Amino acid sequence: MKTRLGCLSNKSDSCSDFSEFLSPAHETTTRCLKVSTDEVVRWSESFDHLLSHKYGLAAFRTFLKTEFSDENIEFWMACEDYKKIKSSTKLVSKANKIFKEFIDVQAPREINIDYRTREKTKQSLADPTPTSLNEAQAKIYSLMEKDSYPRFLRSKMYQDIINRAQMQGQRRSV
Repeated sequence: MKTRLGCLSNKSDSCSDFSEFLSPAHETTTRCLKVSTDEVVRWSESFDHLLSHKYGLAAFRTFLKTEFSDENIEFWMACEDYKKIKSSTKLVSKANKIFKEFIDVQAPREINIDYRTREKTKQSLADPTPTSLNEAQAKIYSLMEKDSYPRFLRSKMYQDIINRAQMQGQRRSV
């Protein structure tokens, strides 16, 4: 983890290397990415803004891994992908995969949802539609927004990202 944060706080080059926070598919497309101080500060304005920014989402995922609660963001992202599926065959397959990985009792990456939501989601997935996971996804979103997101904003990691972006901005204006 220190090496991942080091890319933001210790390098003396003129850009933050966010590739450490990206999935391997994104990592190969770019090695050095510039993120403005304004953009990093905007992440603190709303949880939606953080999740809608590729590097904000990547940083938040990395933070959740340090807290051993990345199943929440991984589930939320899986639901976002699930909603985009057009093929009913693929929808059924993805629904089963998500259920087994995140929702089922004793799932390897079980998310923290109440019994009623779990059962309602299970019933909805018997005949899956693109909205079958919406209620469970909304519960996890709310949990992250109220719990993990404020901790992320107070974290040393986020503060380091802001400081790094500010240092970049100062170097560019000199």
